[in-house]
Amino acid sequence: MAYLTRIPVGRIFGFWSRSFSSPIKNPFFSSTLSHVPSYKISTTAHYSSPSPSPPPPLSAAMNTQVFSSSSRWRPMCLYFTQGKCTQMDDPSHLEKFNHDCSKDLQVNGTDIEKKCSQNVDFLLVIDLEGKVEILEFPVLLIDAKSLSLVDFFHRVWHDTAQPFKEVMQQFEAWLSQHNLWEKEKGSRLTRAAFVTCGNWDLKTKIPQQCEVSGIKLPPYFMEWINLKDVYLNFYGREARGMMSMMKQLEIPLLGCHHLGIDDSKNIARVLQRMLVDGALMQVTAKRNPGSQKVEFLFENRIQHPSRQRR
Repeated sequence: MAYLTRIPVGRIFGFWSRSFSSPIKNPFFSSTLSHVPSYKISTTAHYSSPSPSPPPPLSAAMNTQVFSSSSRWRPMCLYFTQGKCTQMDDPSHLEKFNHDCSKDLQVNGTDIEKKCSQNVDFLLVIDLEGKVEILEFPVLLIDAKSLSLVDFFHRVWHDTAQPFKEVMQQFEAWLSQHNLWEKEKGSRLTRAAFVTCGNWDLKTKIPQQCEVSGIKLPPYFMEWINLKDVYLNFYGREARGMMSMMKQLEIPLLGCHHLGIDDSKNIARVLQRMLVDGALMQVTAKRNPGSQKVEFLFENRIQHPSRQRR
């Protein structure tokens, strides 16, 4: 997650330029990603959040290394993440850049057996980046049963004049492709929930961007899971951000902090670890469609009184 007062935009753009094999011209394209097959969902029940339960004791799996990793980490090809890489047959390009988003999100099969049943089938990890307007929009689709990456949606752009409305149209097509949302019904997500690291992304930034772009706030952004609040109630200890959660869980950082696609993967790794430890993911915040007022559902939650944007 990136706040308005702390985004190192020059640093992000510098990393983007290194991750692309050529200068960015127009990262948008009209169709959804096709490199991962569509995942069908059999149920259409909507997600509801029960009251938070008392924090359980720390799991014995806390000190277990859950995630496997390769010997050498490589940055994602940001053309590939948007379905536009034209150098898939170039060995030097493939050696330099990663083209497998799931590579950093592997979970041991034996650890999956430790997790508890979830109220949703899929979890959508989102972590926006941008200074004044949103400049990076990454979403990872995680299967709540297998904990594996099903697919991802990713858009980056340098020019704030790029139409956010077009990004939302592409994102909605992607959601529909996975049967997570029905545009005709204009409803909330189907058997899925957004996962954020804090409230800023969906409480503050998405509504601001929709207003600037002259579009109505989509109904699927009306509720979300703030991973920091679930973390606090599950482990019984406070972690005020992604880095502190990773440090406490002894999960090494992969990639560039404040690059949205990398932060999303690291947040997903924290999510996977919590699920393996037995955490139940529950909606922590809901927006009233009429008043637009946000209700926080956990009495025990992370609060930042000095930073209202969070």
